[in-house]
Amino acid sequence: MSETNKEHAKKKMTTWEKNQLVYGWAFIFPTMLGLIVLNIYPIFLTIYQSFCKTGDFGRGNVFIGFGNYIKMFGDADVWQSLFNTFKYAIIEVPFSICISLVLAVFLNRKIKFRSGYRTIFFLPMIAAPAAVAMVWRWLYNSKFGLLNHIFGTNIQWISNPKIAWISVAVIGVWSIIGYNMVLDYYEAASIDGASGIKEFFSITVPLLSPTIFFVLVTRVIGAFQVFDLIYIVMDHTNPALPKTQSLVYLFYQTAFGSGDKGYGAAMVILLLAVILLITVIQMYGQKKWVHYE
Repeated sequence: MSETNKEHAKKKMTTWEKNQLVYGWAFIFPTMLGLIVLNIYPIFLTIYQSFCKTGDFGRGNVFIGFGNYIKMFGDADVWQSLFNTFKYAIIEVPFSICISLVLAVFLNRKIKFRSGYRTIFFLPMIAAPAAVAMVWRWLYNSKFGLLNHIFGTNIQWISNPKIAWISVAVIGVWSIIGYNMVLDYYEAASIDGASGIKEFFSITVPLLSPTIFFVLVTRVIGAFQVFDLIYIVMDHTNPALPKTQSLVYLFYQTAFGSGDKGYGAAMVILLLAVILLITVIQMYGQKKWVHYE
């Protein structure tokens, strides 16, 4: 566009259009500022700190290059925590998606107390994660827990390294079902006439595939960021903690417990790389099973 055309275009903008432009930027600015301050700046700061040995309160940083990464790749605790995170995600993601999908389709039918069932299944989403974790911690108590009382067993639900990670994942599944169910429910409500097992897999699931894909991507990211459940349910003296702690939990202990924020930042970058890789694979794979029409 020539200078003459640019000037002509500027002259064409009316007062109303100028006001719209100003108001538009005024509404966008708080969001942009929040993204820059709370998201973009911390990302770059974390990347920088991962190459440093950080001092107190983020000051006195000493650049050490790839020192933190070299240490991390040789740290067995890091890889065990990453493996634990994968184990948690393998249970939490598929089970929460499948159960919520079935519940959404089921609650889309005309049944008694349907609104009550929706409320019951969604209740975990409005409860504080700390409260949920504390309730489940008492349910899992080996001496006074309700589960052992009902089944007449003496299972160490959260102190046995072989099953503790499964117990924590069960809490994650129970906590997120309501959110996934609501997303699937509104889509299922728009599908009319599909009933039965065959129709469910040949009609309902393909039509719900865009929503299922969205839930899959967000739940994988959420599962890899699990922290609060493990922090509250698993005591730091718990013998099963090494086989249960997630990478985010290890980051917390390293960065804020031991004060080594540079090494903790390197763990965060590793987690970011893993999540990005999995998301790219999901984006590529969705072309084969997600139907947008």
